[in-house]
Amino acid sequence: MKEKELNKIAYLGPEASFTYLATKSLFPNETLIPYTTIPECIEAVSSEKVDLAVVPLENAIEGTVPLTIDYLYHEAELFIVAEVLSKIQQHLMVHKAQKDNWHNIEEIYSHPHALAQCHKYLFYRFSKVPLHQFSSTSAAAKLVSENPDRCIAAVGNTSSAEKYNLEIVEKNIHDFHFNHTRFVVLSKKNIRLQGKESEGKTKTTVMLTLPENVSGALHQVLSVYAWRKLDLSKIESRPLKTGLGDYFFIMDILADENEPMMKGAFEELKALGCTVKSLGTYDTYLTPE
Repeated sequence: MKEKELNKIAYLGPEASFTYLATKSLFPNETLIPYTTIPECIEAVSSEKVDLAVVPLENAIEGTVPLTIDYLYHEAELFIVAEVLSKIQQHLMVHKAQKDNWHNIEEIYSHPHALAQCHKYLFYRFSKVPLHQFSSTSAAAKLVSENPDRCIAAVGNTSSAEKYNLEIVEKNIHDFHFNHTRFVVLSKKNIRLQGKESEGKTKTTVMLTLPENVSGALHQVLSVYAWRKLDLSKIESRPLKTGLGDYFFIMDILADENEPMMKGAFEELKALGCTVKSLGTYDTYLTPE
């Protein structure tokens, strides 16, 4: 897919969220449309209201975003055409009218992942202050900006503070300083994003279920890739939602799905009784630091 063919890009908003920054870095000249939830973003591209959608898939500290994975498996027939890796830095911010009173913060708002990423800081610094989960860090910042008379705070990025004219009172409050989030670009077509300078890393994401009541089935699946020397960079299980003990697996393989070895792997997996769903092959991009 060439950049000139694009027009509308959905993203988990509002503007100034981490997803917005990742989307803007990859599509600086396109029309970016914010949606409130991940399912809304996915449905927007599924129903062709937009050309692509950008949603978070995984965080280095908190792990996979279950809602994204489950929706892609159970609800949508989409493909990943690119992934964007972004460094995550969290700050504590208040309304400028409360900048001299921030030590008396009464409530703190942010996305649940952001709150978890700052657990130690919030626990030791504001142990008695209620924490409220919000749809995004940017939405939390917007709430704070709309309540100048309340001594409340948001946890979010510098862009959120700038957009909503908030005062950053404590910088880099995240517990771990190597934190990154992985965002994926979704499309109805199994294509590759073109016209961008990637990191040169090619990856294929596959979802599969194992055959029922077969001893050593997972070992067989791993062997399919092992003897072909195909590098699995990730494997994770998620509930199938059909009963306890029923799972599907999501795997990232550092290879192109069109390579002969990959095609052979898919055929062998199906012969073993696995159901296989490929989300496509894509390249990795980095947002500017």
